[in-house]
Amino acid sequence: MDRIIVIGAGQAGASCVAKLRAEGFDGALTLIGDEPAPPYQRPPLSKAYLLGDMALERLYLRPSDWYAENTIDLRMGQAVEAVDAAAKTVTVAGAALPYDALVFATGSTPRRLPAEIGGSLKGVHVVRTLADVDAMEPEVTPDRRVLIVGGGYIGLEAAAVARKRGMDVTLIEAAPRILGRVACAETAGYFRDLHGAHGVTIRENVGLECLNAADGRVVGAVLTNGEEHPYDMVIAGIGVTPNDVLAEMAGVTLDNGIATNARGQTSDPAIWAAGDCASLPYRGARIRLESVQNAIDQAEAVAKNILGLGEDYVPKPWFWSDQYDVKLQIAGLNMGYDSVAVRDGGKARSHWYYKGAALLAVDAMNDPRGYMIGKRLIEAGKSPAPEVVADPESDLKALLKA
Repeated sequence: MDRIIVIGAGQAGASCVAKLRAEGFDGALTLIGDEPAPPYQRPPLSKAYLLGDMALERLYLRPSDWYAENTIDLRMGQAVEAVDAAAKTVTVAGAALPYDALVFATGSTPRRLPAEIGGSLKGVHVVRTLADVDAMEPEVTPDRRVLIVGGGYIGLEAAAVARKRGMDVTLIEAAPRILGRVACAETAGYFRDLHGAHGVTIRENVGLECLNAADGRVVGAVLTNGEEHPYDMVIAGIGVTPNDVLAEMAGVTLDNGIATNARGQTSDPAIWAAGDCASLPYRGARIRLESVQNAIDQAEAVAKNILGLGEDYVPKPWFWSDQYDVKLQIAGLNMGYDSVAVRDGGKARSHWYYKGAALLAVDAMNDPRGYMIGKRLIEAGKSPAPEVVADPESDLKALLKA
């Protein structure tokens, strides 16, 4: 193994090359990114960075000279033009680079509003890259009216930042409730009330019919219930799609992204995938995990497996979201849950997801203790009785010894 190329200079790509060097790989190592900036953190973009609380340099995952010091050929602002799996080459800037192992860490792309309803107008934004947020920032000013389309965590985080910046915020969700695909009704209700208390107007069961324009810029919207309102800008938070075009070019199997086995290897033994772009086997299903934790852990597992470790990656999912003065921490995956135990400790609150008697996941709002204990219980395969965790007087820590 002499030459490894990693395509995608986000969290997964940066973690992969760092782990390869840490594990002793001393061959040629290339990291290719289509953005002009070196690898950086994405979660703070729509929060601390947009609020002006984090300088650009603090976003960077590593100092810029770290890559050269570790003999990593970091190619910024370069889009891969072709992948030839038969020849084992990647074409960048007209040059074919050979590889022995190739890693796709290409991430995902936010869904945009359709152009036919005004999605390409000026003032319509998505939140994903540094360029996205830099383009949006001058418009996030007090007293302007913003429409946020989509009631997932991205939309809710954008709403919180917009309110902190003094904007008039309306959020619409076409489904019956916000967080419908990712959280229980109890968690949705908690965040609906939180945003309402901060002055955000949330409209559920209401979609976007079209955007109104003047001189090529959004000036308002028509909703699916027939209402028409003026807006100065629009933020779309309607999900993401995996970046798998290059993988398709390489001829590897796709299935809700780039399909991998439990070790991160694709249908081509020389090609691997990690992060948002990769789908992996999990509890009899195939899933993609869109989180920083998975990007790091899966990429590091791939690095070790490329070097011959031969060990399955078993995800231990965790997520977080910051909104106003609330920190939401999520442990586990709630897929298939059929009941929820609510532990209400006043300012600290947690929702515990069960399938039958099995604990699957925990949503903890300003409850780091509940989150940490819930995470350890899930990882240990322990499932305390729902009535025990729902009792705010019960000693959660004692459950770890049960």
